[in-house]
Amino acid sequence: MTIANVSLPQMQGALSATQDQIALVITFNIVATAVATPMTGWLTARFGQRRLLLFCVAAFTLATLMCGLSGSLEMLVFFRVAQGLFGAPLAPLSQSIVLASYPQHKHGTATSIFGMGVVLGPLIAPTIGGYLSEEYSWRWVFFMIVPIGMASLLGCWAFVADGVRAARIRLDWTGFIALSVAIACFQLLLDRGERNSWLESTEIVLEICAAGLCFYIFLVHTFTAERPFLNPRLFLDRNFVLGIALTLVFGLLNFTPMTLLPGLLQNLRGYPDSIIGLLLGARGAGTLLGFSVLFFGNRYDPRIWLVCGFTLQGIAGWMMAQFDINLTTSDVAWAGFIQGLGTGFLWVPLTLVTFNTLPRELFAEGSSIFHLLRNIGSSVHISISVALVLHSAKINYGHLAEAVTPYAKAWQMPSVAGAWSMGSIQSLAHVSSEVQRQGLMIGYINAFYFYTLTALAALPLIMMVRMKKAEKAPARKPPGQAPQAIKSVQNR
Repeated sequence: MTIANVSLPQMQGALSATQDQIALVITFNIVATAVATPMTGWLTARFGQRRLLLFCVAAFTLATLMCGLSGSLEMLVFFRVAQGLFGAPLAPLSQSIVLASYPQHKHGTATSIFGMGVVLGPLIAPTIGGYLSEEYSWRWVFFMIVPIGMASLLGCWAFVADGVRAARIRLDWTGFIALSVAIACFQLLLDRGERNSWLESTEIVLEICAAGLCFYIFLVHTFTAERPFLNPRLFLDRNFVLGIALTLVFGLLNFTPMTLLPGLLQNLRGYPDSIIGLLLGARGAGTLLGFSVLFFGNRYDPRIWLVCGFTLQGIAGWMMAQFDINLTTSDVAWAGFIQGLGTGFLWVPLTLVTFNTLPRELFAEGSSIFHLLRNIGSSVHISISVALVLHSAKINYGHLAEAVTPYAKAWQMPSVAGAWSMGSIQSLAHVSSEVQRQGLMIGYINAFYFYTLTALAALPLIMMVRMKKAEKAPARKPPGQAPQAIKSVQNR
């Protein structure tokens, strides 16, 4: 999920893509993951968790290899979609196995340990991927995953047992297709809206109509069909509804900085891929610290950690919104570290809040919706943020260019004008490039302000969460202590 981000600028140059086109490498992968995630419950019941894990890990590894061998943007996006489809069941199925394997009073500890694996990827991948990308090419950010995928395949084959499968389970194709088309059309209109001038484009209008119609069909079918694609009983649980709403906000915040920062650092500051990878790795270090704290602090009310996590995300967004064209590596590293720390504080409490009052038999379907909304949130916020950057850059270029005239007083001041001049076409081109650069920086700043507001919007929802007390572990009797009934007989 994170390793491709560090090489986005290099991919953009190698594949001759624009900034919004190269963002498809990230967003289409997330959309494919979101579309396939709700099928996890049906696939698990139909084929069994062992067989499903083995197939998905093998297919994901092969798709990753083909991403590295891609020769065009279209081919790369196609195999990134394949990555998303085959990788979608892995996270919810793994989480469902973990939650079902432990009693409720151990869910916090088990989820913390499980989360360590979630943390190590974002910590290792950008750092190593940045060096490989700089020394060899962007293709190696995919090639390096292949041996890890093969090791995962061997681990699943050796240790994962097959669960109980439901007989003759049927997939609700009407609900699945309606939801998939709605998500795909919504994501397409967000990705292509800025390029096609939004409602001035017939394509965008058709995508809006298709998304609205299919989502309406999905909602009506879900609440009227005998066996819908998603069980409506899930939405009768107050905590589950609030939990997935918070998860949606968490998804909105999760990957946006990692998508925006590589382009900002390389295109506006000229940073090499290895340095970008290290700076993105600072986020993973913060997440690791957050999970470590939660490992010992999960006994406290999860709502406290949710407030801390979303507040830290908002602080990180505010720090990034204060960047200027002369930002330093320490500015980026600290902002990334704080954002990662907030992420580490959020993962375990979100899981505990969402599944706190949900019946155990609904864990698989609930986990699918949990990860579905997390992925949709990520793709939507990335697309909106990229569109905001590009749109703001156009507007600010126009405003800044108005001040660049031969009559501006700044040109009469050598200390201000410096090496800039308007004496030739080449000089004008340099001035135009700098104005465009400054306008783009303002676009990034606006996107970071939007990120900050998104983080703070989650705080009122946390106040509505109600937690029930966890089941206590059964008390263990001291060795050699006889039951009370036996003691009575002995006394007699």
